[in-house]
Amino acid sequence: MLTIICDSPGKLSAIDRPKPARGDGEVLVKLRRIGVCGTDLHIFTGNQPYLSYPRVMGHELAATVEEAPAGSRLKAGDTVSIIPYISCGRCSACLKGKTNCCRNIGVLGVHRDGGMTEYLSLPEQFVLKAEGLSVDQAAMVEFLAIGAHAVARAGVEPGQKVLIVGAGPIGMAVAIFARLNGGEVTLIDGRADRLEFGKTHLGAAHAVQLGSGDVEELSEITNGDFFDVVFDATGNPKAIERGFSLVGHGGTYVLVSIVASDITFSDPEFHKRETTLLGSRNATPADFERVMEAMRAGEVPEALITHRMKLADVPERFAGLTDPAAGVVKALVEV
Repeated sequence: MLTIICDSPGKLSAIDRPKPARGDGEVLVKLRRIGVCGTDLHIFTGNQPYLSYPRVMGHELAATVEEAPAGSRLKAGDTVSIIPYISCGRCSACLKGKTNCCRNIGVLGVHRDGGMTEYLSLPEQFVLKAEGLSVDQAAMVEFLAIGAHAVARAGVEPGQKVLIVGAGPIGMAVAIFARLNGGEVTLIDGRADRLEFGKTHLGAAHAVQLGSGDVEELSEITNGDFFDVVFDATGNPKAIERGFSLVGHGGTYVLVSIVASDITFSDPEFHKRETTLLGSRNATPADFERVMEAMRAGEVPEALITHRMKLADVPERFAGLTDPAAGVVKALVEV
């Protein structure tokens, strides 16, 4: 089967691998779509700290079932979305239902080879039936679930003023579910095209260009109170540190992005606000179901999909996705 492997930063190869056999308790799936994530771009550019090369990328996965175990809830031909966070089911986090932060987690496309291939065999609990969804939609469930999880962590409520710092795909996912929870969403980013997309397609109430005067604009939007909930989706240490000052008194700060850095903040300012600080990692099966429910209700715009390529064309075309001028929101690889 055709498989795309990242041999080293900047080098992708098309190779032939044997089709996997279905293991006990596993489902054999045929990949149909692979969403390209910021993580994949970081792997390609050599900026992913939790990875060793060579690696098959790809963790935003839609597939159809080829073979399922006897008595399975799945059958051949079903469209499915894959939970790529392979958890152990035994550690304290898993036993508390927090499989998204399993101590022994193995993420497809990061800790182990992922979905830029034609077939995978996976434990059944990580294969979710995507009833009523197209394969395009099923490929977007994972990154949207990260946003849904962050919003659930924060407990966004109707009428709250919500700031999302960083309007990339994950920030957009947060925006969608914060708005569906009734939050008044403000986006801040350095890219005017992303801000315009957020207002046009995601229902953001306000969009602020990063730069001189941005804090004053954010203050004006909130009548000087700043925000009930601030989400960081930048992956930038300085932006994360700056975000503490944008949280209103009694507010919550959620770090969705992860950086290989120490983060510092002013403790007097943190305590003055009685800030709640939360980390948000990956997503749970409940978050995946929340996303699929929203998709079935027509609440997720398919305008998120801006670019496509065939699996065989990935080695030649993938580098073009790293160019900001390309205007990529979500690229899908078609198998």
